[in-house]
Parts: sequence; C-alpha cells; structure tokens
Amino acid sequence: MYDRDGSSGAASRSRAASGSGAAGGSGAPPDAGHGSGDGHGSGDGRPATPRGTGGADGAPVPGGSTIYDVARRAGVGIATVSRALRGSAPVAEATRARVLAAVAELDFRPSHLGTSLAERRHAANGIVFPDLSGPYYAEVLLGYEEAASRLGRSVLVMATRGRPDAVSAVRDLADRVDGLVVLGRTVPDDVLAALAATLPVVLVARPALDGTDAIRTAGRATAGALAEHLAAHGIRRARFLGSPDASPDAADRWRGARDAFDRFDVGLPVVDCRFDEASGRAAAHAVLSGNAGPDALVCANDEIALGAVQAAEDLGLRVGRDIAITGWDDVMAARHARPALTTVRQPMRTLGALAAEVLDERITGARTTPRLETLPTELVVRASCGSHP
Repeated sequence: MYDRDGSSGAASRSRAASGSGAAGGSGAPPDAGHGSGDGHGSGDGRPATPRGTGGADGAPVPGGSTIYDVARRAGVGIATVSRALRGSAPVAEATRARVLAAVAELDFRPSHLGTSLAERRHAANGIVFPDLSGPYYAEVLLGYEEAASRLGRSVLVMATRGRPDAVSAVRDLADRVDGLVVLGRTVPDDVLAALAATLPVVLVARPALDGTDAIRTAGRATAGALAEHLAAHGIRRARFLGSPDASPDAADRWRGARDAFDRFDVGLPVVDCRFDEASGRAAAHAVLSGNAGPDALVCANDEIALGAVQAAEDLGLRVGRDIAITGWDDVMAARHARPALTTVRQPMRTLGALAAEVLDERITGARTTPRLETLPTELVVRASCGSHP
C-alpha cells in the first residue's frame, strides 16, 4: 500500500528494516536478552542474572551496585526503586526513605537503561511511514529525529509498503516502544484504536481517532486559494492528479480546489495516480495526449507535479504557457525546477518535530487529554502556472 496523505517519499538515510520490521533508530537500547560481559550477563549469550557487589570484606564496591541490590536492601521490588528515584508515580514516604537510604549505603548510581527496564519502558519511540523514499518523508523524519534526540529518546523507523502483513509488523513495533507516531492510512483504523487503548499514539497527516493525538497541515483553504489563482489566469479545463481515496490530506486538497473552481464553473476531475514522480509522469502523459486536453494539472504533491512537467516536455508542451502545473509541499526540487513550480508550502520538518514533542507529552504524563494541531500552509506562486495576471 502506498499512501502519503498527499505527499510521498521518506528518508533514504533511515535505518534499514530488520527482523520484525522496525529499523534501529539513533541510540536504540540494546536487547535486554543479550549478554554484554558487563556483569548483567555472561557475555556468551547466557541469560543475565542479578549480581552481588560486595568486596572481599563484604562491603559494597563504590558505584558497582545494581538496582537489584538496592531493592533487596530496601525490601521492595525494582519497579518501586525506579519509581522512587524518578518520581514517575506515587511512592509512600516511608518506602521512599528506605530506598534512598539503601541508595546511599550502597553508593548506587542508576543507569538510564536499568530504570527503563525496571519500569518496562524502552526509552524509544516508533514512527511508521507508508514508504521510505522521497523528500517529504525525509524532511518529516529529520524533524522527528532532531526533536526525539533532544528529548532523550531513540527512534525506531518502519515503512509498511511492500510488507505482506503490515498490521502484524506495526503491532510488533508497538511492543518495543513507549509510544507510536503513524503517518497516513498505513494500517486500519480499528488496529490504531486498539493500540491507542494501551499506548500513546500520535497520528500525522490524517484525522484523529478516539484516544489519539493528531497533527495535520491546513489543506482546504489553501487549495481553494490556489484554484482561485488559476481561475484568474483563465484556466477552464483543470485535472487533479493524485488519489484522494488513498489519502486524507490529498482528499482535503482536492475538495478545497474543486469547491473554489465550482465558483468559476470549472470542474476538477480526478486522474488517479500514486504519489511519486514516475506515476505523475505516466498519468500526465495519458491525460495530455488526448484531444482537447486540460489547460491545468493540479497535483497532490510536488513529486507528481515534477513528473507532470517531464511529461509535458516529452509532448512538446510549454509549461507555464501551453499548460499550467502546480504541486504541494515546496520541496527543494520545486524551487529549482525550470520553470519553477507553483506550489503550496507546508512545514514538513516542523510537522515531524511537533509529532515527537506531542508524543513525549503523553509518554511522560505531562498531558493526558488528546491534542489536535493544524499547522498553516502557504501558497507559493512561481512560473509554472504562467504569467501572473
């Protein structure tokens, strides 16, 4: 399934998928079942066992104690030790005092990984993309990783395209992370709703579900402004290249442009295609090769539009004179195309960064109610739609 909510692609620099389908992110915690030779395991793959830390005379070795030693000394479980030290949940004052006394006596120095394991936390977030190629996803992932790193979290990245059982892969990823960000319609709504019942889930570029947070960019109004601009150029036979049924964001863009064109008695039929450059080129070839073809191609994203520009050139049409072509996203190639591409700029990197921040709020308990955000977009007029009236 390919569905980018109106844009396609992803980070080519993302980690390669492995095993269960999630790629190791930056600094992901090691598998707790592997021996490391550091005293928590044998170093040869045998299961790790709690170790004592006494010296030759039975005194604790400074800085060598474990969370298990503290738990035994205080007479509590390791989860209680972790909560007492982190303040992540209520602990009785008498219990907290025993834990702190044991910490002082044993000179315990907690590790981030140890307390995370004690609380069954992973210190990692998961992010699920429909695909992992192209500039849109690269920008979103870059923003997400930068914010997650700043928040002290590693990132596991997954793409669902081409997976025979994407639902199982996403469920497996959910078992390995503290929270999940999902872009577009990568898995069915009922699966996401079930995950959100037990795990913080943030949806990006699609409407919210019960119990989830959601972050989108404004589509309809800006698409309407784009259509009005084209109508002012005298456009009367427009087509929309993309797949509104596959993408909530693409659907918003099509509806916004269609409704605005309606006021000028201009229709906007859909030419269904995927959200990549090759699909845009093929779709544009088909629609521009017929008699009385369109005088404008309104594309669901810049990649489709750049493919449409190539198709127009293949057919000897002058973009900006014989045919107007517009995109959406304002990726770097749109600015440097010739003619430069009229498009709608959306804050792709901010979209990813905000998703990481919103997810962290839910994981840490800083916020328990859903947060719904819509980021602004901006019409960017360039030469691909012709001389400005």
